[in-house]
Amino acid sequence: MAFTFRQLCYFLAAAENGSVSGAAQVLAISQSAVTEAIRDLEADLGVQLFDRHPRGLDITPRGHQFLRHAQKVMESVSDARQAMVQEGTRLSGKLNIGVTSLVAGYVISDVLARFRRANPAVELAALEDSGEYLEHLLIGGELDVAVMVTSNLRDRLALQAEILDVSPYQLWLPNGHPLASQPSVSIEDLANEPMIMLRLDETEQPTRRLLDAFGAKPKIAFRTRSVEAVRSLVATGAGIAILPALIYRRWSLEGDPIVSRDVSGALPVVQVGVVWRKGAPLSPAVREFIRTAQSQKR
Repeated sequence: MAFTFRQLCYFLAAAENGSVSGAAQVLAISQSAVTEAIRDLEADLGVQLFDRHPRGLDITPRGHQFLRHAQKVMESVSDARQAMVQEGTRLSGKLNIGVTSLVAGYVISDVLARFRRANPAVELAALEDSGEYLEHLLIGGELDVAVMVTSNLRDRLALQAEILDVSPYQLWLPNGHPLASQPSVSIEDLANEPMIMLRLDETEQPTRRLLDAFGAKPKIAFRTRSVEAVRSLVATGAGIAILPALIYRRWSLEGDPIVSRDVSGALPVVQVGVVWRKGAPLSPAVREFIRTAQSQKR
């Protein structure tokens, strides 16, 4: 029996929320319906999509592989619907987009791909830079729109922002670390752990606020601007890291596993959003790009 669109929806909700109960709440259905749909999907595919544990669900490597395909199916359905709406109203012109570093690596590619497929006549030009500089370009009219971390947005009076994703910070650990087996982890548990620091503009300020919570100077083992370097260093036991869930992946480039855990206490969050100049006249292409970005909301 072939899997159904409904099963894909339930699988995606479970993957995004990390639990059957969370998926059921988002979908406004019973937990048993989600459980049955995932079980039937796994039986149809002949693979295990999730590891079950008392805290919820962990997606398996095969589950990650299927997740990418399921997301593409959902995007294609959305694109097909939008194409019917836009038939006869083909957009053209040029669109200047700004992105910050985290967004460039983990958010913008899907948004750009969907926009290009639906609007092939629009010429896109994207610029990656710091959030502060992108704000300057937006206010000056040199950029039409930006997809960026909005947690640190400086000029909120001049800019309009639509939040696309709110990503909490998580603890990254090497597989087999003693803290990985604890039911809960607190800030105090991390005080003597060597830490890998990611020095990106979007993460440096909230990370410094977080480090202040230790009450003592943290043991910084390594500072880097590379997310992949952080992954490799954590996976091989060089230290731990506290970073947004947005950029968490279960494996390093070398294939070594990385474990994530929630940390009790008031940790900062990273907000990713689409930003444009407040009061500026928006072209049809800009409006359509904003709509496409909004459709990517997590």
